[in-house]
Amino acid sequence: VQLQASGGGLVQAGGSLRLSCATSGLAFSSYAMGWFRQVPGKEREFVAGITRRAGITKYADSVKGRFTISRDNVKNTVYLQMNELKPDETAVYYCAADRPTAGVSTTPSDYVYWGQGTQVTVSS
Repeated sequence: VQLQASGGGLVQAGGSLRLSCATSGLAFSSYAMGWFRQVPGKEREFVAGITRRAGITKYADSVKGRFTISRDNVKNTVYLQMNELKPDETAVYYCAADRPTAGVSTTPSDYVYWGQGTQVTVSS
C-alpha cells in the first residue's frame, strides 16, 4: 500500500494550495480518508476527513470554511483545497486511510495507512 502526498510548498499568508494524495495497493473506495498536520514537538492534528463515497466530510473548527476535502474514487486520490492560509498552519501535512468504517475519525491511531507527508510553509 502506498499513499503519495504532493502539492505542498511555500505560499504567502492568504494564499491557496491544493494537496493531492494518490494511493495504490488498497481498495480505495472502501476507506474513509483523512488529512492531518504536524509541527515539530506537537501532536499530529486532524484537519479534514471524508467518508468512502464522499457523503460526509468533517473538518477541524480552525479550517472550516477555508479548506475543502474531496476524493475521486476512479483516480484513487484524495484532495485538500486550502484557501486563506495562515502562518500558523505551517506544518507537514499527511494523508491517511482510515479503517473500513462508515464514519470519519479524527483520531490518528484509527488510521491504518499513512503517506509520507508534504511540507506546507505559509509566510507572513
